[in-house]
Amino acid sequence: MKKLRNYMIGIAQGDPVMFSDFEDGGEMWTGRGQRERRRRISFEEPFRSPPAVQASISLWDMDATTVIRADISTETITQDGFDLVFRTWGDTRVARVRVSWTAIGELADSDDWELY
Repeated sequence: MKKLRNYMIGIAQGDPVMFSDFEDGGEMWTGRGQRERRRRISFEEPFRSPPAVQASISLWDMDATTVIRADISTETITQDGFDLVFRTWGDTRVARVRVSWTAIGELADSDDWELY
C-alpha cells in the first residue's frame, strides 16, 4: 500500500495515442510474434516521490480475423514521468491503440526542508 503523508496530493492524467500502424504498414499491423511499443510520458509538474500510476486501453482498433492479444503496463516510474508499454504477440494485428493513464502522488510543499 502506498501511504501519502502529505496534504499536497496531485493527480495527473492523459490519453495519448500510442501508435497508429495501419496507416503506414507498421510492425504492429503487419508483424508477427513478440512486439512492443513504448512511449515516455512526462508530468507537467514533478511529484515529490514516484506516484502510483494506473493505465488502461481507451481505444483499440484490432483486426477481427486474428486472436486479440494485448498487454498494457507502466514501467520506469519516477517523480518526473514513466513509460507506457504496449505488447502483443502471435498473429495479432493491431491498427492503433490509445491509452488512458492516471498518476496520484504527493507534491512538494514550500515547507519541505532538504538537508544536505
